[in-house]
Amino acid sequence: MNLKHKTIKFTTFVYRFFTLNIMKKEYSLEELLHKAASYCSISEHCISEVEDKLTAWGISAENKQKIIDRLEAEDFINEKRFCSYFVKDKFRFNKWGKIKISYALKQKGLDNEQINSALSTIDDGEYEEMLATILKTKLLGLKYEYEFEKQGKLFRFAQSRGFESNVIDRVLRTI
Repeated sequence: MNLKHKTIKFTTFVYRFFTLNIMKKEYSLEELLHKAASYCSISEHCISEVEDKLTAWGISAENKQKIIDRLEAEDFINEKRFCSYFVKDKFRFNKWGKIKISYALKQKGLDNEQINSALSTIDDGEYEEMLATILKTKLLGLKYEYEFEKQGKLFRFAQSRGFESNVIDRVLRTI
């Protein structure tokens, strides 16, 4: 190892030591609550996302629960509201189907009842129209020799976006 390499390793060590250990500011419970409220007011978050953020800040389990309870009491965290906004955003902007949205919400630890309630807000006509638009766009760049090959590729693509098989069949017959 040459001197330059040793110097870089030492500098990296010193930087990490000071930034991770000594320079960490200790926050009071009220300051942490204010910081978490600010995080929740920027955009909708579910309990698991807030827990992850609090864990990243190095907060104890006891304080974490106190903060989450207070945020829920003051309506900074509302999982029903989060669920409905998440469904709207993922459907409109990411063009995800109900299956993919449902799995994403389950990964966040949300209730099946809340998930199904939020998914029911998607209009079926708009849902099929969105899928038809996506498939028509995909068809423009698709290379295939036979009709069944085209249908298979479009079907798999729609499934990867989280759309149900019966909806995909119905839409594929129309395009």
